[in-house]
Amino acid sequence: MQATRIIAIRHGETAWNVDARIQGHLDIPLNDIGLWQAARAGEALAGERLDAIYSSDLARAQTTAQAVAGTTGAPLVLDSGLRERCFGSFEGRTFKEIEAEQPEQALRWRKRDPDFVPDGGGESLAMLKSRIQHTVERLAAQHTGGQIALVAHGGVMDVLYRLATHQDLQAPRTWELGNAAINRLLWTPGGLSLVGWGDVSHLADSARDEVFS
Repeated sequence: MQATRIIAIRHGETAWNVDARIQGHLDIPLNDIGLWQAARAGEALAGERLDAIYSSDLARAQTTAQAVAGTTGAPLVLDSGLRERCFGSFEGRTFKEIEAEQPEQALRWRKRDPDFVPDGGGESLAMLKSRIQHTVERLAAQHTGGQIALVAHGGVMDVLYRLATHQDLQAPRTWELGNAAINRLLWTPGGLSLVGWGDVSHLADSARDEVFS
């Protein structure tokens, strides 16, 4: 059974990562540190042979993916299936603000209720997992025997880790989701498996592990 090797990269830092402000589907650009992180990720992957780079169509991921495309020469394809979780009316706010204004919703979110949907047309964790799982299967199946890069968001990386390690959506997170971290997985029709996670050696001490991406 042929496998597809996957390099999964979270986008570089944004000002809202620093503020712990929820971005979701809002199109927030990289800050100066994020641009530097993206460039360093591109340099770190310069020797990789990639069949394609698939990126969320949001600017913070797209800019990071462009840095990887620039050093590897691989074609870049934007795919909205790799977007961050939609947080509806939570977007643009901090958890502290939500906790003060909507304590019941904040509690369900903190407890990682898989069926909780934020007000205003957001996605539940279960919906996010389904979207990411189907997107990765669709993309990886096109490149069996090869290698692709996926550039996306913290919530997407979290789902990929859980899928690869068979952890429940409500399991406490014990792994990091660093900005511009390089993560490696293997896909077969049987699912994902973990090869390596959270490599930030190319960033020295400049990576951030923020909850909200």
